[in-house]
Amino acid sequence: MQAYLDNSATTPLCESAKQWIRRAAEQDWGNPSSLHAVGLDAETLLDDCRAAVAKALRCKEKELLFTSGGTEANNLALFGAAYALQKSGSRILVSAVEHPSVMKAADQLAREGFGVRRIPVDRFGVVAVKDVEALLDDKTILVSVMAVNNELGAIEPVEEIAALLKQKRSHALFHVDAVQAFGKLPLSPQKLGCDLLTVSAHKIHGPKGAGALWIKPGVTIRPRTFGGEQQNGLRPGTEPTLAIAGFAGAATQIAPKRHLARVTALRDGFVAALRQLPDVVVNSGDDALPYIINFALPRHPAEVVLNFLSDRGVYVSSGSACAKGHRSPVLAAAGLDPAVVASSLRVSLSDTTTEEELTYCLDGIQAALDTIRRKG
Repeated sequence: MQAYLDNSATTPLCESAKQWIRRAAEQDWGNPSSLHAVGLDAETLLDDCRAAVAKALRCKEKELLFTSGGTEANNLALFGAAYALQKSGSRILVSAVEHPSVMKAADQLAREGFGVRRIPVDRFGVVAVKDVEALLDDKTILVSVMAVNNELGAIEPVEEIAALLKQKRSHALFHVDAVQAFGKLPLSPQKLGCDLLTVSAHKIHGPKGAGALWIKPGVTIRPRTFGGEQQNGLRPGTEPTLAIAGFAGAATQIAPKRHLARVTALRDGFVAALRQLPDVVVNSGDDALPYIINFALPRHPAEVVLNFLSDRGVYVSSGSACAKGHRSPVLAAAGLDPAVVASSLRVSLSDTTTEEELTYCLDGIQAALDTIRRKG
């Protein structure tokens, strides 16, 4: 048996994504910028893709900008907003648990002279609105807080932060990285109250290489790349229609309300069983997104347990896939003990995860602990 439980890193392609990709590969394979019939067929496909993703995100088609994924969309949001508003101020606020594509973009902006401030989080990785308020000033031009943390599953108070910015009449743009929320929670950028929002295909059973940035009407950002006039010049270059088609196919299948209760029950049962194991520490909060479960087995290095599980066909992670095995800055920002950080694993579910897979994972963890104890 195998149990793939690393869905926050990536998900397998769903059948709908494969069907849309086949359409792009076999039928509408032209360049959508070409003016002949083959190009117009590809342009029609691209229009259909934009409509499908917009429907899933509950926004208008013209508000979506396709990118190569969440990293590019996050970079475009941060650099594009900062450069567009730099005459109005230089302060940028980002939460202390953002994805590396936000954190490292913010670090680069700091090197360029912007005043970047980290918003602290609590033990479970959750931002407090009062801390945003304390850092906010009239020179703040951008606030970036993710909807759901990719390691702890913390659901951030983005609607409340948007309300705070409105109440303070701040001219700052509000960016939300919703990569881990899209497809799992009911999501609407208008309801969240943000100005920029990032989503990605390969977290919702679409292909790698496609994502999108939602831009609120009236919001202006600067491009990061230059070339043709595709996508209004904000993201020029021939659109990767195969990847975008797969994104659209996956987007047609998301149904967060239908799956949330079942996944929550799976998470609750798994966590209850985890807590029966000796010395286990559950790092994710009880109100975290149920698709993500972060826990530690102190005194048992995460890499050792991860490799043991992998040999048994159980696939989990020791943090963000983008961290490439480095110690988690997210868990450190949450104030967790270094021994807990070094022994933490992340189990992440999808809509198709089964109880049998989680039971098999638990059996593997117990076997790993027994084996390590014998060798110790």
